[in-house]
Amino acid sequence: MHFLPPPPAGSLRKRGAQDQALGRSRGGLTTKIHMLADALGRPLRFIVTAGQAGDAPQAAALLEGQPGQAVLADKAYDSGALRATIAGMNAAAVIPSNRCRKIVIPHDVDTYKHRNRIERCFSRLKHFRRFATRYDRRTIHFTGFVHLAGAMIWLK
Repeated sequence: MHFLPPPPAGSLRKRGAQDQALGRSRGGLTTKIHMLADALGRPLRFIVTAGQAGDAPQAAALLEGQPGQAVLADKAYDSGALRATIAGMNAAAVIPSNRCRKIVIPHDVDTYKHRNRIERCFSRLKHFRRFATRYDRRTIHFTGFVHLAGAMIWLK
């Protein structure tokens, strides 16, 4: 048996191929867009990741430097670290507890009803065919169009 050291990290990829935020799933190649929206449902920040990336790890980067009274998110964002980040912002975390959490943390049900605004924002973004189907091969081009579509929503 002959031992060879592992090749350098960049040498396994074909000519210039880089991580293009495409992840494998049952449906094929997917991309996930993490978005922060304001109280009116207008996009503020985006992070584009591969489809298998978790939601909660991206939330801290989205919230960095943003003021607010409350942060509304779905169960995928239920983590102790995110709740601590939100508490550090002097904001309320309106996040339902994940079903695997041993101690259920209550949330304001009336305030949580306003979370549909981000879903409506995603719906408006999906009116752009290029956004909905991700025709762009490179992440930098797709992210640029996501920002352009967000700006067009702000202008309406």
